[in-house]
Amino acid sequence: MISSGLNRFHCIRYPRLSLFQRPKPPILLPCRNISSPLSIPLYSHLFHPSPKIPLKCASLHSSDSPPPDPPATQMERKSMSILEILKQSNSYLPHVLLASILLAILYPPSLTWFTSRYYAPALGFLMFAVGVNSNENDFLEAFKRPAEITTGYFGQFVVKPLLGYLFCMIAVTVLGLSTTVGAGIVLVACVSGAQLSSYATFLTDPQMAPLSIVMTSLSTASAVFVTPLLLLLLIGKRLPIDVKGMVYSITQIVVVPIAVGLLLNRFFPRICNVIRLFLPPLSVLVAAICAGAPLALHVETMKSPLGVAILLLVVAFHLSSFIAGYILSGFVFRDSLDVKALQRTISFETGIQSSLFALALANKFFEDPVVAIAPAISVISPSSYT
Repeated sequence: MISSGLNRFHCIRYPRLSLFQRPKPPILLPCRNISSPLSIPLYSHLFHPSPKIPLKCASLHSSDSPPPDPPATQMERKSMSILEILKQSNSYLPHVLLASILLAILYPPSLTWFTSRYYAPALGFLMFAVGVNSNENDFLEAFKRPAEITTGYFGQFVVKPLLGYLFCMIAVTVLGLSTTVGAGIVLVACVSGAQLSSYATFLTDPQMAPLSIVMTSLSTASAVFVTPLLLLLLIGKRLPIDVKGMVYSITQIVVVPIAVGLLLNRFFPRICNVIRLFLPPLSVLVAAICAGAPLALHVETMKSPLGVAILLLVVAFHLSSFIAGYILSGFVFRDSLDVKALQRTISFETGIQSSLFALALANKFFEDPVVAIAPAISVISPSSYT
C-alpha cells in the first residue's frame, strides 16, 4: 500500500525551506492522465484535487490590445513617409524618363520651350547635386584601388573614343552619311561618364558604388581637358573646334558646380542636410525634362530615315561599349575574388555616357544642328544619362 502511494505521487515537488520562513504545503503534480498540454491539474493536498484550470492565450483582437497611436505619432509617421519619398525619388527615375519621352512624342509642344540655352544650367544643377552628395571619406577608400580606377579610366577615355571613331567611319564611309553625323557620334564617345553608372552599380553591386562614384567623378573633372583634346585629335581636321571656349564651358558646367557642392557639404553640413531632401526629386524632374526636350525638338528628324540610321548607330555604339568594358575588366582582374562585380562596374562606366553634356557642347560649339542629333538620341536612350 505504501509502495502504491509512492508510485502514484512520485512527482511531489517540495519548496526550498528557510530558517526564517514557514514551509508551504507541497504542490502535487501527477505525471499521468494529463488530458491536455494546456490544462494541468493542480492539487492542494493529497486526496482532494482541485478542478482543472485551462490556460488560454489572449486574442489578438481583444479589448486588452494597446490603444491606437495618438494623432501626434500618426503625423510624425506621415512626415517620415514624406521624407522617405523625397529621399527615394531617384528610384522613380526610369518611370519619369519614360513619361517624359512619351509626352515628347505624343505632344511635342509641351517640352519644346526647353531650348538649348537651358541645357548648361540644367547640367550644372545636376553636377551641383553630385557635389552635395559626395563625401571625401568614400573617395579616400575608393582611391585605395588604383588598378580598378585606372582600368575604368582607360575604358572611358581610350576604348570608348576609339569605338566612337569606328562608328563614325561606318556612318560616313559605309552608310554615306555626312561628317556632321559622325562628329555627333564621336562627341558622345568623348564626353565623361554619367552619374547613372553609379546608380546602376548601386543596384547590382552596392559595395562597388563608392568606386563607381570615384571613376565617374575623375572622368567628369578631367573632361575639362581630355574631351576637347580627343575631339581635336579625332574630328579636328573635319570640323572647327573652339578648344579654349570648350574648356571654359566645361569648367563652368562641371567643375564649378561640383566644387561648390563639395565646399557646401564640408563647411555647411546643416544646410546640406536640408538641401538633400529636395535634390532627388528636383534632379529627377530636371533630368526628365532634359531627356524629353531633345526628342520634342527633333521628333520629326528622328522619324526620318536619317534619324533611324543614327538611332541604330548610337544603340550599337552603346552596346559595344558595354561589352568592351566587361571584357577588358574580366581580362585585367581575372584572378580577383570580386571579378564579376568589377566587370559590371567598369562595364557601366564604359557604356554610360554624359549625353546631356555632349548635347550642350553640340548646341554651343557646332553650327550644324545635325551634330546634335546623335547626342539627343543618346540622351533618350536607356543606356545613357547624366
